Amino acid sequence: MSLSCVYSRARLGLEAPLVTVEVHIANGLPAFHIVGLPETSVKESKDRVRSAIINCGFEFPAKRITINLAPADLPKEGGRYDLPIAIGILVASQQIPENDIGHYEFAGELALSGALRSIIGDIPMAMACAAQNRTLVLPLQSAQKACHVKSAKVLGIEHLTQLFPHFARQQELPLVTYHENAQQVEQTSELDMADVVGQPHAKRALEIAASGGHNLLFIGPPGTGKTMLASRLPSILPTMTEAEALDVAAVASIANQSVENSNWYTRPFRSPHHTASAAALIGGGSQPKPGEVSLAHNGVLFLDELPEFDRKVLDVLREPLESNEVTISRALQKLTFPANFQLVAAMNPSPTGFYNDNRSTPEQILKYLSRLSGPFLDRIDIQIEVARLPRGIWANEQNNNETSSEIKARVAACRDIQLKRQQCANAQLTAAQIKHYCYLNHEDNEFLELAVEKLGLSTRAHHKILKISRTLADMEGTPEIQNNHLVEALSYRAMDRILRHLTESIAV
Repeated sequence: MSLSCVYSRARLGLEAPLVTVEVHIANGLPAFHIVGLPETSVKESKDRVRSAIINCGFEFPAKRITINLAPADLPKEGGRYDLPIAIGILVASQQIPENDIGHYEFAGELALSGALRSIIGDIPMAMACAAQNRTLVLPLQSAQKACHVKSAKVLGIEHLTQLFPHFARQQELPLVTYHENAQQVEQTSELDMADVVGQPHAKRALEIAASGGHNLLFIGPPGTGKTMLASRLPSILPTMTEAEALDVAAVASIANQSVENSNWYTRPFRSPHHTASAAALIGGGSQPKPGEVSLAHNGVLFLDELPEFDRKVLDVLREPLESNEVTISRALQKLTFPANFQLVAAMNPSPTGFYNDNRSTPEQILKYLSRLSGPFLDRIDIQIEVARLPRGIWANEQNNNETSSEIKARVAACRDIQLKRQQCANAQLTAAQIKHYCYLNHEDNEFLELAVEKLGLSTRAHHKILKISRTLADMEGTPEIQNNHLVEALSYRAMDRILRHLTESIAV
């Protein structure tokens, strides 16, 4: 036959739409044309495919070859189409049997020798292929990652010549299975909470944030341990489930970042520099790629020196903090990336870094803090001041600090309570769930409303206080929210107190 159809898949965010590679070989002057909206990297595949076919001992047809990548209105990019194009030519020229070729999907970049190189987006492709009940043929390195999709049937090859014996039914390739990989374990972090000297109040806030999935802001002068505490948050968070780990690996795969077995269950920790642009945080590009908020999915996004970020850059985080996803719209397409991250930020209380060093006036401090918009601060659940260590703390410090593993056990137990009750962390409670699970008696409700009115808090902040109170009750194993939980939750509004104090000082 002179016509063949081979299946492959494009990369469109976390989606992998089907692409049919149609190959037609006709008589005429030798030519090689690729149509179907191919980008430059796809057009260049003709030279890679020709060399690979010849160097593998096959015959490259000296005829008019037309490759159609359908659907024609879907942009095609990358070297992933090398393998399906080569297979289509070999099937159309009857050098490889057509046996069950329609039950397979192919993707891989060819070297000139016929060796296969890994591709980007292997895990989303495996998910889509499994839904169609086809077998996916990938380069071995990509296949070892794709097989984490347990419902997928994946074949891993290292060279183009391996496919002829398989389709000729001389020597079938074995499936690369999930169980053949090395056992995945959560990577033990070298950062441990036992390293943090003092700061019991900040440690308490960090445990609350981990237990309920709350966003957290540390405010304090330099050298008080804000960055040290924030970097240890992943070490006390609950271990990811298999589904969460697969989501993280899928985002990493389309961003061309590897997730190995050694850190498969380790939550991501992203810490972009304060010069990062809005596109770097949210994602973007002509072919949109995930940004830091998506790379931190199911993990932690740490923003150090928070006021040094551009205000417009910080404000683009407002929607992802509420919706847990990012939608990037372009003229030709609209892509949605997951962004269920936990925000942890650190900042100094003044431009000079200290409270009362007589180097900044209240007006200068207020201008410095005003770099953070009110709506952005409103989305941070816990705002806590981290004080300088008292005199003599180093001499009296005993090596009996709690380790991350001890705190993590309590955090995991608290999360289990929440998942059994409402199937999500307390920070993700909806308005209807807050009304149902954060019930207050009449006296406590009056107390909270009075506090919210005096502090001038928004309805969102009111809900944040209820969510933190619910977490505090879960940490104590209390079924109902008590007044002491509300009092402690209200104490975690440091920025509101600082701004109110500065405003009053300037007014006087």
